[in-house]
Amino acid sequence: MKRIFQVLIILLTTVTIGQTSEQTKEEKIKDLIENSFQKIFSDMEPKALDTYCTPDFLLLETGEVWDMDKMRNYIKEGGEQKSGVKRINSFDFIEIKIEGKMGWVAYHNKAEFLSGDEVVREINWLESASAILTDEGWKLQLLHSTIAREE
Repeated sequence: MKRIFQVLIILLTTVTIGQTSEQTKEEKIKDLIENSFQKIFSDMEPKALDTYCTPDFLLLETGEVWDMDKMRNYIKEGGEQKSGVKRINSFDFIEIKIEGKMGWVAYHNKAEFLSGDEVVREINWLESASAILTDEGWKLQLLHSTIAREE
């Protein structure tokens, strides 16, 4: 009887860990999106591209193709501007799918641009991203961004 009880505990633990790891993968994808936008598009940190993106990363931005060179130039130019405007990102995740070492996510992205405490501009996008699991963790490989109407 004691042996059966031990086997049941092991099985239940294995099932619970399996379910938790799926949630953890989804949370890691959400964190990837949130953190990459903060570091790349809000903080304009050049090193963030290597941290959050694969070397062959592409951004499809409202009809334009941005490769890593264009992204690096964007961050360099943005970092040189001292406008005093702060970008705050918020996300509403629609769906996340993960299969092995690949995943994709669809979400609404809202950026508020603040000057002091005043919102001076707001932009909304409908976006999707694909990510791959590397030795360093999840990284963005493709981001597709379309301006969306305010809801």
